[in-house]
Amino acid sequence: MATTETAEDQISALNTLIKINNDRAAGYKKSLENTEEADLKALFPGYIAQSQKNSTELEAFVKSLGGEPADSTSVTGDIHHAWIDVKSAFTGKGRHAVLAECESGEDVAKKAYKQALTDTDLNWSTTISSSINSQNEGILKAHNEVKALRDAAVQS
Repeated sequence: MATTETAEDQISALNTLIKINNDRAAGYKKSLENTEEADLKALFPGYIAQSQKNSTELEAFVKSLGGEPADSTSVTGDIHHAWIDVKSAFTGKGRHAVLAECESGEDVAKKAYKQALTDTDLNWSTTISSSINSQNEGILKAHNEVKALRDAAVQS
């Protein structure tokens, strides 16, 4: 199906968010492997599920616009996850290190969502805009929770 330039831009932006959510899920899975902390082992699966739900919603929007949803992580995400592996080899499974990496990943997600929401050329439909805004709120909440946990880990 042929798409308009605006639809192509929307598809591209949505696919970026899909990749970010795939990166996010992969990052939390990796972080789950790199911690023995019971509270983090309970928290991270919720963020993985949130990312998977976000991706599924975004994939439906891409299809409705006539596009093909992204099904991978971003190159940046792959590099980020490789870096987590390297760092964990040196720092062990320390709480602060794991949370700092998670916060870094959340910063990337926040930036991508902000860009998608503030790019006026995208002219999102009310439905898509509402979904992206809702997902963004979840990302911001997760970021703030991870940051607070990281900050508390420094103090303890």
